[in-house]
Amino acid sequence: MKPYLRLFDFSQKINYKVEILAGLTVAMTMMPESLSFAILAGFPPLVGLYAAFIMGLVTAIFGGRPGLISGGAGATVIVLIALMKSHGLDYVFAAVVLAGIFQISIGLFKLGKFVRLVPQPVMFGFVNGLAIVIFMAQLEQFKIKVNGEMVWLSGNALYLMLGLVALTIAIVVMLPKITRAVPPSLVAIMVVFLLVLGFNIDTKTVKDIASVAGGFPPFHIPEVPFNLQTLQVIFPYALIMAAVGLTEGLLTLNLVDEITDSKGNSNRECIAQGSANMLNGFFFGMGGCPMIAQTLVNLSSGARARLSGIIAALTILMIILFGAPIIEKVPMAALTGVMIMVAIGTFEWMSFRIINKMPKQDIFVGILVAGITVWLHNLALAVLIGVIVSALVFAWESAKRIRAKKYIDENGVRHYEIYGPLFFGSVTAFNEKFDVHNDPQEVLIDFKDSRIADMSGIDAVNKLTERYHKAGKKLQLTHLSEDCRRLLKDAEEVIVVNILEDPTYRIATEKG
Repeated sequence: MKPYLRLFDFSQKINYKVEILAGLTVAMTMMPESLSFAILAGFPPLVGLYAAFIMGLVTAIFGGRPGLISGGAGATVIVLIALMKSHGLDYVFAAVVLAGIFQISIGLFKLGKFVRLVPQPVMFGFVNGLAIVIFMAQLEQFKIKVNGEMVWLSGNALYLMLGLVALTIAIVVMLPKITRAVPPSLVAIMVVFLLVLGFNIDTKTVKDIASVAGGFPPFHIPEVPFNLQTLQVIFPYALIMAAVGLTEGLLTLNLVDEITDSKGNSNRECIAQGSANMLNGFFFGMGGCPMIAQTLVNLSSGARARLSGIIAALTILMIILFGAPIIEKVPMAALTGVMIMVAIGTFEWMSFRIINKMPKQDIFVGILVAGITVWLHNLALAVLIGVIVSALVFAWESAKRIRAKKYIDENGVRHYEIYGPLFFGSVTAFNEKFDVHNDPQEVLIDFKDSRIADMSGIDAVNKLTERYHKAGKKLQLTHLSEDCRRLLKDAEEVIVVNILEDPTYRIATEKG
């Protein structure tokens, strides 16, 4: 098969009915979210829908894995709010283009693999926090604007909203027990829509958020000065947007990998995201990234190929061009009910079952990441903090593992057999193992069960040799691994490493 044909996965067996229905369902749930985020940021509403169309289509065709849904996500839009307020929409478009360039570069240099460094407790916290955020976002649909202020629904309006949401949830839960021929989310949306339309029920609809009517995304070169000052303005926003989008996107890709028991391509996803964002900047879109909620709607509807994402994107475009009068009548209660079920399905309930088997530090990291996700709504920051805390915990635990077995042989030589890694965290404990003043004239340190891992470890060895040298004693290092000796050799330009090797050491290394 030719390389460009592989992009469309023609070799994959596709259930066209499932893919098309899943795509329609995704489009229904993506539109109100994209509109809401655009309005929140102060953008024209259509900027959100254009982003949903462009991101969805480009990443569905060229992205790192089938089934992943991208659109105008809140995680990236929130980054741009301050730029919109200070410099206006054209600077936002310029920042989106630059963010796309950053993301393409990361993909081309194959740096997407670093998402593998995210530990499982961080993933648990990320997913659980996200589920709570999705659920809490639906509570906003129980508010209405009165005299310019958002107030909670009350009385019959509240009871009606709750009833329609409950009906939607009931259909989503019960329909799969009867048939799996159609996505339950789409059926629920259609049933509630026809019920509200047939009985002329007065309830909140998509039109109450914004109008979705418009034309094809227009080509637009951002009207900003092409100079260093503009770059200084948009650079930090673009960099943060790129990082946030890739973090959320690659974590979503990992999540889909787990659900579908398959493997995606993180670097290809980076390039696809970047390309889509660059197009957004030139075609009046606010940019975006993979959307976990819509991805889970897609997967729960049975979609496993790229077709569903393409259908979702084209559906949004068709609605913008032709279908706005109908879609604007869709009740928000139906979409709210679907998203509540997505939140419930997103939550890792298994984490409760295994919590008593997890180390305390992993439990802490998971709760910390979930808390930051819910509190700040910043998924990238939550994951970054979680990874840093996990790394520090790992370093601390590894530092405690270093130990030394000490004895004096028949020749009066003091032996120190070191166990555990020697790195920045274990240097202090390593130094405490030695008694330079009371040791005999000859000392041998055996690194057979240890490794020198970083510059701090090299420096510790160097300082130890200096201490023994000043005391007029002979120190030998033996069983250093090849990588350790390479590190020590590389460090000779900046520090003096005193290594005395005897014949036994050379023979041992040649044999082992």
